[in-house]
Amino acid sequence: MTRLHFQQNLEEVKHKVLRMGSLVEVIVDKAVTSLKEQNLELAKTIVEEDDKIDAMDLEIEMDCMKLLALQQPLAKDLRTIATALKIITDLERMGDHAVNISKITLEIGKEPLIKPLIDIPRMAKIAQEMIRLSLDAFVKEDIELAKKVAQMDQEVDDIYQAIIDELLEMIVKDPSITKQATKLMFVGRYLERIADHTTNVCERIIYMVTGKLEEIN
Repeated sequence: MTRLHFQQNLEEVKHKVLRMGSLVEVIVDKAVTSLKEQNLELAKTIVEEDDKIDAMDLEIEMDCMKLLALQQPLAKDLRTIATALKIITDLERMGDHAVNISKITLEIGKEPLIKPLIDIPRMAKIAQEMIRLSLDAFVKEDIELAKKVAQMDQEVDDIYQAIIDELLEMIVKDPSITKQATKLMFVGRYLERIADHTTNVCERIIYMVTGKLEEIN
């Protein structure tokens, strides 16, 4: 494999990671929309979309293995491939969390929601933006953007805590809502985990560019 051919293949891997991330962003949006609108048919499509993400995960992993085997890259190129492998693992897990949200939507079904969903969609929008911007940072090798995205995780954490506090207060006032309230807490938890995985992506991007592992607080 010539050097030029290797670089072309490496760029293709990056763009496949970007496409995978775009699909993850879409299914997170669909999962939360299906819950907010109690659209059970939409919720059922999430599992099929996640299957596509799993297939992309495997395809990109195989591409990376071929690059490692045929070129034996060093330094920055090796870190880029290692970062791509780490990112697709985080993206795949984000997809799993979207599936978990859709399953909760199906469990709640058409049962009236105990409260209008405001904070959960807010969390989802921030998480989606984090996914999109982190992948931009990956493709552009922009460590300042990666750091900025990671800092957005605190806002997600704050909203999640507010959701927990509100739902616990509601349960105290009306224990009959405990079952659904608990499910909504889990939705908040899944979105919080998606943001955490995105922070992992940002940390790997910084490592890819600088060669230094840096935990972002």
